[in-house]
Amino acid sequence: MRHRKKGKKLGRKIGPRRALLKGLAINFILSGRIKTTAAKAKAVRPIIEHLISSAKEDNLNIRRQLISFLQNRSAVKKILTEIGPKYKDRIGGYTRIIKMGERKGDAAQMVILELI
Repeated sequence: MRHRKKGKKLGRKIGPRRALLKGLAINFILSGRIKTTAAKAKAVRPIIEHLISSAKEDNLNIRRQLISFLQNRSAVKKILTEIGPKYKDRIGGYTRIIKMGERKGDAAQMVILELI
């Protein structure tokens, strides 16, 4: 039973799944929007929301936590200088998912995940 187990498996083991979600989060932070499948967008959305919430204030501890998770200094710099202060007064809900239709090859639901 999967009682009290959060998150989707996305057909991957733990290591590749963490790498996938980290890569999606980094690309989202650097570009501001990504085109991906609905399942991946729903899985990475809480991670991005948590990163933005913690980036609202810039101190050494938060900077180190973000560097530890993202392992990309340009993404950390962008989230702390541009994205975090932009949503200083907002409580949550920093992203939106826009449905685009199905992918031709395997009929997977494609979406755009973007900042509000």
